[in-house]
Amino acid sequence: MSASGQPEWTVVCRQDDLAPGEGIKVPGVCPPIAVFNVDGAFFAIDDTCTHSEYSLSDGYLDGDRIECELHFATFSVRTGEALTAPALDPVGTYPVRVEQGQVLVSAAGRCVIARSRA
Repeated sequence: MSASGQPEWTVVCRQDDLAPGEGIKVPGVCPPIAVFNVDGAFFAIDDTCTHSEYSLSDGYLDGDRIECELHFATFSVRTGEALTAPALDPVGTYPVRVEQGQVLVSAAGRCVIARSRA
C-alpha cells in the first residue's frame, strides 16, 4: 500500500500484448505474480504452484483454469482455489485493472493465500 492507503499498481503489459488464453509473469515483483487473459478478462495469481514451487505462467490455461506443467495440478485463476491434486493449498489472487490500454496489477497484498495460512 502507498502512504495514502491506496493499492500500488504495477504495469504488466499492453492489453493487446496478452491475447485471450495466454498468461505472463509480471516483471519485477516479488513474490512472482502471473496475469492471465480469460476471454478478455484479466486475472492475477501467485505465479508459483503451491505443490512444488513451479511457475504457473509456464503452464496450460484452459478457460479459467491454469494447469501446472510439472505435476498437472490445476488452479482457478479467478479465485486462486486449488482444483486438483497434488496441490491442496490455494494461490494468492491480486486485483487487476485495465487503464489506457495497459494491464495493471496491485501487488500490495495477498487475497486468498493470506487468509488460508492465517
